[in-house]
Amino acid sequence: MVFLVYDILLLLLSPAIIAHHAWRTVSRGRSFAGFGERFGFIAPERLMPVAGKRPIWVHAVSVGETMAVKPLLRELKHRYPERPVVLSTVTETGRSVAEKIAEADLVVYFPFDFGCAVSRALRLVSPSLVIVVETEIWPNFLRYARRMAIPAVMVNGRISDRSFPRYLRFSWFFAPLLAKLSALCMQSEEDARRIVAIGAPAHRVFVTRNLKYDLPVRTLSPAEREELHQRYRLPPGTLVITAGSTHAGEEEAVADSYARLVRERPGLFLVLVPRHPERAAEVGTMLQGKGIPHVRRSALDGAPEPAAGGVLLVDTIGELMNLYALSDLVFVGGSLVPVGGHNLLEPASVGAPVLFGPHMHNFREITALVLAADAGEQVEDRAGLEDALRRLLNDEPRRLAMGERGIRLMTEQGGAASRHLEIIGRLLVTGSGE
Repeated sequence: MVFLVYDILLLLLSPAIIAHHAWRTVSRGRSFAGFGERFGFIAPERLMPVAGKRPIWVHAVSVGETMAVKPLLRELKHRYPERPVVLSTVTETGRSVAEKIAEADLVVYFPFDFGCAVSRALRLVSPSLVIVVETEIWPNFLRYARRMAIPAVMVNGRISDRSFPRYLRFSWFFAPLLAKLSALCMQSEEDARRIVAIGAPAHRVFVTRNLKYDLPVRTLSPAEREELHQRYRLPPGTLVITAGSTHAGEEEAVADSYARLVRERPGLFLVLVPRHPERAAEVGTMLQGKGIPHVRRSALDGAPEPAAGGVLLVDTIGELMNLYALSDLVFVGGSLVPVGGHNLLEPASVGAPVLFGPHMHNFREITALVLAADAGEQVEDRAGLEDALRRLLNDEPRRLAMGERGIRLMTEQGGAASRHLEIIGRLLVTGSGE
């Protein structure tokens, strides 16, 4: 009955879904081969690296999930080098990031959840195991995987405060879907409790911690630092502030604070990285209106040398970790506005002291760890952000100590990928989560 209701709803929505993706494909000049992948059509030549090898199919919806699963992909390749990895995403930005991951032998768009599309894709890929990252519950995909005797496992699973009541209200719908999963690897005891309350079989639920803790710790050598400084043409001798994964309203708050700080203390440089690169034109217009000189990352090679007091506006993807590693101070966006925050462990893993706002409800556990380790500071509002920036820019020992504590935190909290692999390994051997 659940699947019948879902299929009827999907059928009613299908014209709008298809029209939306077709328009995006045409308007952005993208290949229709990618559009075909959303219907389960994968070109034979693209399938060659995985054909007949029973690959592991990993699905990560967008950039955040793709970045989070990287430690697991490394472990999979290390332990099962004979099994290729297929990595699928829903969004274009997610795919762009996925294509840069060396462990992925094939990157595809995830098919629309129509029965014909998912069954075709599963037949063509013929995976030995399906891994879905976080709470990617696609009913037909899970149903056809189970029908084709392909075990499916949820990794890095979490149920946020905001989504839990909604899932619980519709547990009659979600319980049969969760039963299709052979194992559910959850980030915390609370996430495990919530997924069982929604209807997951308790004996298939495991607490394996957060894969985002398994980001590799990275400190730059002098040669690496110099190479990256030249790549991004950062003005020498400046203190670099990076505002990463920012959303509407945050860029203006950061720009206003930066403009005042530069007047007080010349020798600063701001790197501004909107969460959605397509917003770069909008952000650039805002900076221009405030009289703040900026250059886009995509136009950096042909532009005049950026100067102190200016802004590097990043309209590309996949470069945030390098920029964090070069930063003297980092602000993580999605936190001054009620988005729910982004991953504080990314700057912590490269030893960058981090600031963030009050809206971190999607990363409560990580926020608590960062604060307990004194690797970052939480501010209440725009004024608080400016005060913290001013104070820390004038306190180098404090900045360095925060960065060192971030490295220590990451070292102590690792190991989630190995815990996940214990569960995944049993599924690969037995082909069953029972």
